[in-house]
Amino acid sequence: MFDRIFSAALAFCVLAGGTLAVGSAMLDVRPGEMRVVQMPRVQVNGKRAVTVKIVEAEQAADTRVQ
Repeated sequence: MFDRIFSAALAFCVLAGGTLAVGSAMLDVRPGEMRVVQMPRVQVNGKRAVTVKIVEAEQAADTRVQ
């Protein structure tokens, strides 16, 4: 009987302590320690596929087959 109550109380205390530790670490913000990382610029070049010519070619092929 004592084992079940003790293990439940111990688990509750460990979870509460972990929650408090994480919460205090999140709230502990020092202004001088914030890091800002700047990544190099990335330029993306994209070209649109010529879909009109592809559709026309497919339609021409369909009419030839029929």
